[in-house]
Amino acid sequence: MNRYTWRTGILEAVMIVVALLFAFPIYVLVSMALRTEGDDASPIALPSHPTLHNFGDAWQQAGLGAAIGNSLLVTVGSVVLIVGLAAAGAYPLARSTRHWSRGLFALFMLGLLLPFQLALIPLYQTMRDLNLLGNPLALIIFYTGLQLPFSIFMYTGFLRSLDPGYEEAALMDGCGPVRAFTRVVFPLMRPITGTVVILNVIFVWNDFLTPLLYLSGSGRQTIPVALFGFVGQYVSQWPMVFAGLIIGILPVLIAYFLMQKRIIQGFAGGLKG
Repeated sequence: MNRYTWRTGILEAVMIVVALLFAFPIYVLVSMALRTEGDDASPIALPSHPTLHNFGDAWQQAGLGAAIGNSLLVTVGSVVLIVGLAAAGAYPLARSTRHWSRGLFALFMLGLLLPFQLALIPLYQTMRDLNLLGNPLALIIFYTGLQLPFSIFMYTGFLRSLDPGYEEAALMDGCGPVRAFTRVVFPLMRPITGTVVILNVIFVWNDFLTPLLYLSGSGRQTIPVALFGFVGQYVSQWPMVFAGLIIGILPVLIAYFLMQKRIIQGFAGGLKG
């Protein structure tokens, strides 16, 4: 039987302090969301007259129902394309030993060094010429191209550490290269796929600048841009902003709690690989 020592007590105290530090922003978020308009008390103080009307007002005035639908469409479409293209592209880069493979990999890695802001104006003009402004498809194309270098980098590193004997055995059994990849290799990449999905979902769901540029004035806004409507030059409706933030993070939190075990295993396995 393990004895409770002073070191265990110190460790527990440190963990409690860290937990309180992480919980404090959540407390402020909920406290501000429950305040009435004009309540100028400190954000740390409890709301004097708590109300849930801010959630209903934020849902109606910001059109959060449609915004959540647009965010889901853009996030799911982008992540599916990123995973499919990055996994398929990383496989020959990791397995081939030819010079073109190294050069192509270096070209993809160049995308990690260049800031995407350099291409904002040319990409905006391209989307305008293609009549894609105001269309969520523009965001899906943009996020797919933006996140491919990072995702290919992660997939390639994982595949280089994966024993090639698995697909070699499949090829000897009569599988073609494509079938060996889809039936044997891709299922083995579940850990890194989980990591890629998590990181890209967080980035795409929370991005503000790109939807503001490509969907501005279309009425098909994502959640961050829809909530921005509550913040003005002279008046800011902060209770509704915080209520909308809670509504906006609920889909991600629900998905996380439903798949918590798989997400943690995938993230830990992906980083280890």
